[in-house]
Amino acid sequence: MARTAQLERNTKETQIKLSLNIDGRGDYSVSTTVPFLDHMLCLFAKHGLFDLTIEATGDTQIDFHHTVEDVGIVLGDAFKQAVGDKKGIRRYGWTRLPMDESLADVALDLCDRSRLVYNVALPKSKVGEFDAELAEDFFKAFADRAGVTLHIHVPYGDNLHHILEGVFKAFAKALDQATSIDERVTGVPSTKGML
Repeated sequence: MARTAQLERNTKETQIKLSLNIDGRGDYSVSTTVPFLDHMLCLFAKHGLFDLTIEATGDTQIDFHHTVEDVGIVLGDAFKQAVGDKKGIRRYGWTRLPMDESLADVALDLCDRSRLVYNVALPKSKVGEFDAELAEDFFKAFADRAGVTLHIHVPYGDNLHHILEGVFKAFAKALDQATSIDERVTGVPSTKGML
């Protein structure tokens, strides 16, 4: 059974179309009108081996906040839909990923309990025109909509681009691990019999 999702979200602030195959090869086509977010989502798809297409526009003449947050919302909805009943998944994923001088730790649980713990010190406020604080808004929106407990920790790093790139890559690897099927798992991976 294909683990895919195709979603569309239209508000007065943003218009987003997204398709996702979590059992993909890392193929992507991303255009959000926020160049740094595009870069991060392309890395995310490639390193998570997710086939991902996103077309998004928004009120970026104000700032990037609505677009970044709403893309996180739709991506979270897409993963929740694509994972389905969660039978056979590994459920947990974690990655420690070096990115030049920085190190990113991401651990997550696909448990239908949304929580974000975001421990990322920002050495400056912007990468180009992108407000670095928006990354936290993206991950919060994703966690809330996907029903994921998500812990992101960067113990050290100096270059803000490297820090955020490491976070997105580690997030991709951890999510790939958590959504992957383990043939040894019968039903859902919980002693309660449901997630």
